[in-house]
Amino acid sequence: MNPNAQTRPVPSFALFELGFRPFFAGAVLMAAVLMAVWMLTYTFGKSLPFSGLSPLLWHGHEMVFGYALAVAAGFLLTAIRNWTNIQTIRRAPLAAVFLLWLGARLGFLANAPLAWVAALDLLFGAGLTAAVFYPVLKVKQWKNISVASKIALLLISNILFYLGAAGVIADGQRIGLFAGFYVILALIFTIGRRVMPFFIERELDEPVVLPNKVWIDRSSLWLFLAFAIADIISSRHWTTLILAASLFVIHCIRFAGWYHHGIWKKPLLWVLKLGYAWMIAAFAIKVLEAFVSLPPNLATHAFAVGAIAVTTTGMIARISLGHSGRNIHQPPAIVTPVFILLGLAAFVRVLLPMAFAGQYMLWIGLSQVLWIAAFLMLFTSYVPMWVRQRVDGRPG
Repeated sequence: MNPNAQTRPVPSFALFELGFRPFFAGAVLMAAVLMAVWMLTYTFGKSLPFSGLSPLLWHGHEMVFGYALAVAAGFLLTAIRNWTNIQTIRRAPLAAVFLLWLGARLGFLANAPLAWVAALDLLFGAGLTAAVFYPVLKVKQWKNISVASKIALLLISNILFYLGAAGVIADGQRIGLFAGFYVILALIFTIGRRVMPFFIERELDEPVVLPNKVWIDRSSLWLFLAFAIADIISSRHWTTLILAASLFVIHCIRFAGWYHHGIWKKPLLWVLKLGYAWMIAAFAIKVLEAFVSLPPNLATHAFAVGAIAVTTTGMIARISLGHSGRNIHQPPAIVTPVFILLGLAAFVRVLLPMAFAGQYMLWIGLSQVLWIAAFLMLFTSYVPMWVRQRVDGRPG
């Protein structure tokens, strides 16, 4: 089946025509809303209930299984259609899966019973897993099983989290949360090694061929798997630190090989390099934390705010343009300030506390404001692309 074959008129309201539309819209809006609620709770000390979860665990869970997983859902439900030439879920099935995701997010905010929230969230994860695996298995595209399997691993991680919250598995919340966190990072690594050199080579104003060495490809993925397991078991163990240092070196080599000065003319390129730079910095900070007294969770937020948020907003901006029939070489002017604000949010959240720990709460609050502003700006600029039909009239 040709996914671009038009069997019926394309509706003008196209929110549920392809996966990137509802999930990118929901992720971007919820990123701002969830951070605003977290700001009220953590920065301003408001006591808010989250279905029995501690505010800190709710915040971590919603950044991973709320925001990041929604971006992954939008990306894969769109990309897999292109990879397999099979239409992924749309219209009523897509709306149903999206509403399960949204219901879980709103359930936490409404302090609904945890069992109800968990049921919605896990049904969403199961539906997404089935929707991702079906086209890949149907065409026997085994090379993409590793990508699809990460969605299944995120479902398993979320199950562990909820079993921990219910008291069934000791330490299940922490294990499930960090397992999901590292699966998201692994997904970014997996997709990034495919698309980043391709995008740079195709979009620069001059011919360039970037190296993609096999030994870096393989070692970076296997070492990251070992690092994630080691860090969940013991974040300060020497094994974890050696693996983090090794990943820092390997990715520095790849970063240098994938650098070209021409990217600075293209915001949709330099934002990906900025996210990659934060990923590398996070490994260095992970090692540094073991030897220097620093405020807590700086490496985690280098990964989260710097790597995940910056990279995913870059992909959201690019994919939304391309799959709404617009020119990716002419992105809206708003994307540059959005990327700068998120980059500053990471800088303020991670680097300023290292230098000026006495103003720790100030830096957190400022970072939260920058984050909220960036995502609201992106949402208001891109929401027409998500809800309206493609400008070229094609389905999708």
